[in-house]
Amino acid sequence: MTREEALELLKQNLKTDNLYTHSLAVGAIMKELAKHLNKDEQKWEITGLLHDLDYEETKDDPDKHALKTVEMLGDKVDQDVKDAILAHNEKKELGQDIEVALYAADQLSGLIFAAVLVRPNKDITELSVKSLKKKFKDNAFARGADREKIKEITRLNIELDDFFKIAIDGMARIKDELNLV
Repeated sequence: MTREEALELLKQNLKTDNLYTHSLAVGAIMKELAKHLNKDEQKWEITGLLHDLDYEETKDDPDKHALKTVEMLGDKVDQDVKDAILAHNEKKELGQDIEVALYAADQLSGLIFAAVLVRPNKDITELSVKSLKKKFKDNAFARGADREKIKEITRLNIELDDFFKIAIDGMARIKDELNLV
């Protein structure tokens, strides 16, 4: 599956701008992580893009979240992509690198968005690791971002500061699409 095909699926299934933008952000973080870990960048980006494909359909029945996405994707993606999507919603134990990466990236994207949006100029390129780290330590800030899930990235031998830098860089590459100018 190409990025364009994944984006088309998102447009067909997600009507909420915030959810669409979240999917773009997670895709960007996953692509940057793949580059860092010498993995398949396209596959990892697609995984991030599609991880919440069913969210609007399953938001009232969270037990079906991820399961419906896997069903919707059928044979359009490899099993490891589907496994990562399942693992991000705890429908499968974390195992493969792509699963751990998505699990952590999903949560970090929200923290980064919140950190950028409180900045005067809302420019992601000016968000420093130091500033993000300070927000990470403040549990009252962006409460929805599960810090324990973000910390799982260390299972891939990536320190938190490095993960923050990787994620900021990934999102900054598509800052126009994310409206984080």
